[in-house]
Amino acid sequence: MAHYKVEQDDWLTVYLKYLLFIFNFFFWVGGAAVMAVGVWTLVEKSGYLGVLASSTFAASAYILIFAGALVMVTGFLGFGAVIREDRGCLSAYFCLLLAIFLVELVAGVLAHVYYQRLSDELKQHLTRTLAENYRQPGAAEITASVDRLQQDFKCCGSNSSADWLQSSYILSPEAEGRRVPDSCCKTVVARCGQRAHPSNIYKVEICGMILTCGLHRRLQLHFY
Repeated sequence: MAHYKVEQDDWLTVYLKYLLFIFNFFFWVGGAAVMAVGVWTLVEKSGYLGVLASSTFAASAYILIFAGALVMVTGFLGFGAVIREDRGCLSAYFCLLLAIFLVELVAGVLAHVYYQRLSDELKQHLTRTLAENYRQPGAAEITASVDRLQQDFKCCGSNSSADWLQSSYILSPEAEGRRVPDSCCKTVVARCGQRAHPSNIYKVEICGMILTCGLHRRLQLHFY
């Protein structure tokens, strides 16, 4: 009877060991994915940073990279604890899991609470940037960022193409009669922005909403 109980305990230990190993593997893969998204954001989407008032997007990318790296390190510790069956490593592993869970819980609540406020601030700044900085002296980076944003996401203006009616560039002789920048056009050719018709420019999509939704999705990817 005692021998049977020992064998049963050994089987349960092996089962739990493999279960923990599988869980830790997916946990580690999730951390790697979050880190990859952060790196991708910095490398591929850094061109949009010129239109932002703060380093919000860059900060969100760095947070994803840091969080992903922390999860991966914790995952490596979990692999070591499972393979070596070291109680000290297991204790440290579960403490780190608890810490990560608590930090993400708090961060997730804060992200949800402040998202609308951040969204409004980003859209207001983008509208102001279009009006005051586009194609102005010393604003080449901002101009390139706005053009790339509108072409990549097929949008025109922060809230609508009407935002460009208040633009210093559109109101200047340099615009040559353009009603919107050429980057608003579905097919970009010289002075195509002179014709602000829905068949010629992007009228439905909203750049400010797309920009803030992109940030929200990155926060959701990590915190939820």
